[in-house]
Parts: sequence; structure tokens; C-alpha cells
Amino acid sequence: MTASLKGRPVAVPLFAAGRAGGYAEFVTIDAGSLVPLPDGLAFEDAAALMVQGLTALYLIRQCPPRGKAVLITAAVGGVGSLLVQLAKRAGASLVIAAASSRAKLDLAASLGVDICIDYSDASWASRVREVIGGAGADIIYEFVGGAVTETGLEALAPSGEIVFGALNRFGVGRPELEAMFAKNQSLRGFALLPLLVRVDLARDLADLFDRAVRGELRVIQGGRYRLDQVAEARRVLGSRVTTGKLVLAP
Repeated sequence: MTASLKGRPVAVPLFAAGRAGGYAEFVTIDAGSLVPLPDGLAFEDAAALMVQGLTALYLIRQCPPRGKAVLITAAVGGVGSLLVQLAKRAGASLVIAAASSRAKLDLAASLGVDICIDYSDASWASRVREVIGGAGADIIYEFVGGAVTETGLEALAPSGEIVFGALNRFGVGRPELEAMFAKNQSLRGFALLPLLVRVDLARDLADLFDRAVRGELRVIQGGRYRLDQVAEARRVLGSRVTTGKLVLAP
């Protein structure tokens, strides 16, 4: 395999290989961890599809949306922008995108979502129930945390499921959990790393790369920064005004 990849563009998910070095120009890695890039896929798009693409893909597998009304918060972030597309292709009956500005909602609409909701509006959970028909969402994929999680529970249908992946920002306490139990609702945590197996990882990345090349998956690039602009990239990311994936490049 090593010889066949010599001179070819490749990607390597360092996080899965137990290595650091995402801010470096060069890194040494076991050749078995390499995934070849198909013709027509830019390095920037491949970078965006590794963590964020795998997260979106595995969310769909963990909680299949087929035939269900789903709500996706942070819907034009690195994960959300891919998740809304995968949910549509996986057969969701209704995909609702929630974001915090008109520009972000317009971008979500361009990705093919059915309904856009502004969660900076205090009544946004009521709006979700209204557009669905009163019941609420069957699945909420939640990656914001804090007050958004707490308010989002009001938009969850009886027997619905909220999938939570906003690490360290869980905003729900015992009263909210007891209210969920009374409605037969469930809470599922999501973490990417425990789901990764090397063989499956290479296959799944190749699948995501091919989907992007075929035009089935649109990758949103939120900005490109040089390696000496890491601090600025992190500042912009923390401002929560970005969309898609920020990429560092030489």
C-alpha cells in the first residue's frame, strides 16, 4: 500500500491515530493510517470531512432519522452543515435547521433543509412545534449546549430523543430530566473517538470523500488561515460567527 500511495495526495486523521500535529507542516505517521484522496477533492475539503464529516456520519448511524422530523442546532457549523445534508439523504421526513442569524439561516436553506428556525428568538421552541404540527421534533441533534439545550427540550416530541454532543456545556439539570422521563423522552450522549475502528475509519472517510466529489455532499469552508495565524483562527472560531469549517494551511 505504501508504494502505491507514493506521490499521491492523502489524508490522515491524526486524532484517530493517537497523534498530535494538526498545527504542523510535517508529521510522521504509519502508512496504514493514510487514506487516498480521490481526484477532484481539495485538501481543504478533505480536512473538513475528517472530524466533522465522520461526526455527522456516525450521528446518522447512531440515531437514524428515516421517517422522522429532526431538528439540528448549529446547523451551518462544521458538523451541522454536513449533518443536515446526510439527514435528508437518510430519509428524514422533515429537517429543521436552527441557527442564530439570518445569514446562517439563508446558508442552511441553500443546503436543502425544509425549515429554518432562528434560535436567538426566545419563542423558537414554540415555532418548532408549530411547524411540525404541535408535537415537536422526534430527534434533536444538539451541539450548542447551555440554554439552547434547555430550551430545545421544549421542542422535543413525547417519546422523542435528544442526541447531545456539546462537551462540557450540558445545561440540563434534574428538574428537566424528570420532565423528560415523564414524557418518555430519552437523552443520548455522543462522542466520536470511541466509535472509531481503523478499518472502518478508512472506509468511511473514503465514502465521505467520494460523496463530496460526486456533489452529494457540499463542504462549507468557513475560512482559510496560515499556520502563523492560528491565534486569529481560534479567536474567530470562539466568536461563533463562523460557518462551516476553518482550515489551517501553509
